[in-house]
Amino acid sequence: MTVQIKKIMRRVLSLACILIAIGSINFLATDSSNAQTRQLTTSQQFRLAERVIRIAEPGELVDSVNVWGDVGSSGRYLIPKGTDLTKLLSYSFGPNTLRDGQTQIDWSKMRVEINIQEYDRENGGQSLTSFRYRFEEPFPDGMREFELKNNQTVTVRVKRKPSFRDYLGVFASTVSAVASTIILLDRLGGR
Repeated sequence: MTVQIKKIMRRVLSLACILIAIGSINFLATDSSNAQTRQLTTSQQFRLAERVIRIAEPGELVDSVNVWGDVGSSGRYLIPKGTDLTKLLSYSFGPNTLRDGQTQIDWSKMRVEINIQEYDRENGGQSLTSFRYRFEEPFPDGMREFELKNNQTVTVRVKRKPSFRDYLGVFASTVSAVASTIILLDRLGGR
C-alpha cells in the first residue's frame, strides 16, 4: 500500500510541476505583451500596421503620405521631409500596368493620372493637384519638383484605350445573359 501511495504522490508531484511550468509561461507571455502595449507610442506605428511603410530613417523628420491606386505597393508611407513625387512613386514600385497572359499592351497608349489631394482643416476644403502624361512623353512641368507634405493623399491611375478584346468581353457576356434568359423563359413556358 505504501508503494502505491508513493507512486501516486510522484505522479501528482510531477503533474503539479508541469502545471506550474505552464502557468508561469502563460504569465510571462501575457505580462510581456501587456508591457509592450503600455509602452507603445504612435511613433512606433510602422511596427503595427500591415501597409505602413517606413522609408525615412529612425530619428529623421518625416511626412506621412497615403499612396492609393494603380501602384506596385500602396499604403501609408513615412517619407523623409522634402521628398518629391517621383521618389515616392519609386518607393511604391511605380505605376502598375494592366497585364495578363493573353494581352500585349502598347505602352504608347497607356496614360497615367496622378492626383495629390490635401485637406485644409482651417477652411474645410480640399486642394487638388493633378499630373497627366503618357508613358512615351516626358513628365509634366512641375512633377519632378513637386514636394510632398504631411497627410497628403496621392492617387495613381493607369488608363488605356479599350481594345477589341475588351469590347468582345462585354458583348459576349451580354449575349450570353440574354440567350440564357430566352432559353429559361422558353423552358418555363413549355410546361
